[in-house]
Amino acid sequence: MNNVFASQHPLVAHKISRLRDKNTEPKKFRELVREIAGLMAYEATADLLTSPRQVETPLATLEGAELKEKIGLVPILRAGLGMVEGFWELMPQAEVWHIGLYRDEQTLRPVEYYNKLPLEPTVSVCLILDPMLATGGSATATVEVLKRWGKKDQIRRSNWRSGRHCPHATRAPGCFHLPGSHR
Repeated sequence: MNNVFASQHPLVAHKISRLRDKNTEPKKFRELVREIAGLMAYEATADLLTSPRQVETPLATLEGAELKEKIGLVPILRAGLGMVEGFWELMPQAEVWHIGLYRDEQTLRPVEYYNKLPLEPTVSVCLILDPMLATGGSATATVEVLKRWGKKDQIRRSNWRSGRHCPHATRAPGCFHLPGSHR
């Protein structure tokens, strides 16, 4: 899978281990979800385009940078909600929309029950937030929702755990799918 990046960062590994510990209290669990999401946001956005920006410092004017692309965060309800703050802390200008899916017990396929996307795409990059990937069905269904909405590229999925029984899922912790994964 050349469009999957597995974080090798020691902080990600450390925090995921603490998250998985059965003795982790609920409050600490939520804090870890937010912290891991921030670390994932940092790595998942490393190739975002920037444009030059003049900045007045106390000593002189210098050329800085600002994000060129508008970002949309798309948490899959409810698990993805815990990741929003971690991403938002790094990109407070990002827009947030929600997609709700549940698994049909008969067909085992995801069924959309909630969609708060605007009428037309208003962003360049969509980041799907879904921390616990099992079969990848919900994330894949969300990609399809975004494609029908008109977002044909620059869709990234961010997760950090995958199912051990799914041959299509990434098994490494701290993974995200790069922009070319859904073109």
